[in-house]
Amino acid sequence: MNPARPASRLAVVLLTLAGVLVAGTGVASAHVTVSSADASPGGYGKLTFRVPNESDTASTVALRIQVPTDTPLTSLRAQPVPGWTVELTTTPLDPPVEAHGETIDSAVSVVEFRADAGGGIAPGEFQEFALSGGPFPDAEALTFAAVQSYSDGTEAAWIEPTVDGQPEPERPAPVLTLASADEDAAPTTPDTAAAPAEGDDGSSTTATVALVLAVLGLLAGLAGLGLGLTARRRTVSS
Repeated sequence: MNPARPASRLAVVLLTLAGVLVAGTGVASAHVTVSSADASPGGYGKLTFRVPNESDTASTVALRIQVPTDTPLTSLRAQPVPGWTVELTTTPLDPPVEAHGETIDSAVSVVEFRADAGGGIAPGEFQEFALSGGPFPDAEALTFAAVQSYSDGTEAAWIEPTVDGQPEPERPAPVLTLASADEDAAPTTPDTAAAPAEGDDGSSTTATVALVLAVLGLLAGLAGLGLGLTARRRTVSS
């Protein structure tokens, strides 16, 4: 029996596993997400929803965003996107809320972006949609459920809550992390909301790099094992 054969078989298994795991990290990161550079409790900011197309055959043609009304954003505007129309749906607030000395009895509850005929987000592409508004509630995070519609009639409902200590759901709702009000940053208003930060891909990138390094380490160790076995065979032969 060739002692190097098990090592070569193990190398094939590890390489296959590495490909599956690295591919898996790409899929796991392909979620609808929301981020902001300046949103903080009590302030105003610009929200950016990043929407990757997960289908290999259909285009994303609509995005419906559910805006929380239990802690309403009394001021909310949508940034136009070329090739898309946008519609804001309002809902009555019961009870009304006070904002800047005024009584607000309705707020935006749904924002829908819809692609023009023949357009949309093609396979392998992504698009960003921006909202500007506030004031944000006194909380650490804010959840925006979203539904992504495809040209083949299918939908992806990004509505599942993410629970600390539990695995991430298959279709997590986008969660906006609000910056601490104690941070040294100038306060924002509806007219001074800054541009959004790039999507937070650092954690997924770090995880992928760590995974690749770990696999490379295993392969390096395997190579050493193969060399050792080869050297042993030569010694025995001599």
